[in-house]
Amino acid sequence: MAKSVDTSFSDIHWHMDILQNIDVGLVVMNADYKVEIWNSFMQNHSGKMPEHVLGKSIFQVFPELSEQWFKHKANAVFVLQNATFTTWEQRPYLFKFPHYRPITGSAEHMYQNSTIIPLPNTKGVVSHICLIIYDVTDSAVNKLAQQQANKQLQSFSRVDHLTGLFNRGYWESRLIDEHKRFDRYQQPSSLIMLDIDHFKKINDQYGHTVGDEAIRQVSKAIRDQARDLDIAGRYGGEEFAIILTNTNSDGAYVFSERLRTTIENMTVYSEGHDVKFTISAGIAELDETIRNHSNWIEKADHALYSSKENGRNRTTLAS
Repeated sequence: MAKSVDTSFSDIHWHMDILQNIDVGLVVMNADYKVEIWNSFMQNHSGKMPEHVLGKSIFQVFPELSEQWFKHKANAVFVLQNATFTTWEQRPYLFKFPHYRPITGSAEHMYQNSTIIPLPNTKGVVSHICLIIYDVTDSAVNKLAQQQANKQLQSFSRVDHLTGLFNRGYWESRLIDEHKRFDRYQQPSSLIMLDIDHFKKINDQYGHTVGDEAIRQVSKAIRDQARDLDIAGRYGGEEFAIILTNTNSDGAYVFSERLRTTIENMTVYSEGHDVKFTISAGIAELDETIRNHSNWIEKADHALYSSKENGRNRTTLAS
């Protein structure tokens, strides 16, 4: 009868020639987290020779490794005798190793998945654990690139290319959301509709390139003055819309007048021309009389029309 092979921890050193050549990091630690096995993968990527690591605490060798976090993970392995896993998406790396692969040369470090497995002795007691480190940089970088591409595509579908503000479709969906939020929480919000005065004359006199630059400069002024929680968009042509959340009509009026004054004092330099212009605005505060988002737009647009009728370069509150 063939003699069975004893694969207990005391005989792991028989297989070190295999463990040294596998393409994963392998670290064996005792219950005090002192390193007893340190394979060539770990040596090559850390630059730390075995004589500088063996017999020392892993936290002494790598002080950047969170002792509290790692012990919390490892304690479950010692007590429950079950393996535990960590992916690069949960924690990009355990050890900040450099990464040299040319295909994913943009990576600042090696992305790692890790596994901690129990190593019971002949009595079934887990006296050691084995930490395995997998280099997953290629797949991580590819996934991150895909996520970034998807994010850019999503942004392109929401943003007006000329102004950098939200396009009408996305902005209007946010207006609907804001109206629903008011129905539930009754928190004030105000809508500003504004456009550039005599914009057709700008296009006719200076050309569409100058007109586009005027639109861009108004957009920049809106972005500079709007808060992060405000929702600004290009409604169409030279018309803009701004949702001021948690803001009543008085606060919206202050915002609108500050914006109007900024634009009145601004000069657009384009195609050899110095162009000055103004804007007109209308404000509607959301209340129970506004049945839906379309009605909200109508009220603000009517206030904008009143500004136009009463001489332009002014802000009007909806009655």
